[in-house]
Amino acid sequence: MKKPILIGITGGTGSGKSTIAKEICDRFDEDCIAMIEQDSYYKCQSNLSMEERCKTNYDHPDAFDNDLLISHLEALINGKIINKPIYDFEAHDRKDETIKVEPRDIIIVEGILVLEDARIRNMLDIKIYVDTDADVRIVRRLLRDIEERGRTVKSVINQYLNVVRPMHLQFTEPTKRYADIIIPEGGENKVAIDVLTANIKQILQQ
Repeated sequence: MKKPILIGITGGTGSGKSTIAKEICDRFDEDCIAMIEQDSYYKCQSNLSMEERCKTNYDHPDAFDNDLLISHLEALINGKIINKPIYDFEAHDRKDETIKVEPRDIIIVEGILVLEDARIRNMLDIKIYVDTDADVRIVRRLLRDIEERGRTVKSVINQYLNVVRPMHLQFTEPTKRYADIIIPEGGENKVAIDVLTANIKQILQQ
């Protein structure tokens, strides 16, 4: 069986990495590409009280169950089906249900710390860093957390200033040096997406 192409897409919160990942997915048939979001692999917190869960630093590498993520990527590479976790950001814990993901020719791994763990980094064939100005990223995060995760404006801003920004500078921003491609302006950069898609198609044809 031909080894799938693993593409890592990373960048700061609100950088547009999810948009780029979706744009790439939309340019291929569904039975050709699979998406693995690092956000799905936050650690199970069922053993903690809600008060303790709310204190979780979701922007720190320790928040992720990378061992499970790596085992799932290895399974997909070897042609096996996985059950991807679903994370509930209001309950601050994994849901009981999962999503079945089948092996595909292209596997996109997307998240803020995809390039931080050397084990994951070394599995990737193409490493992409989405570089977007901080003011744009905070506005996007603000809107997302309010609309999709039931957060208040005050809580989002406090978390950004006290946790998200310092964690970005300490852990996410430095991983830019590992990227094969740096894409400015996120999903708005159609030229970069066109070039990247063409390159992926060329690799598939080889």
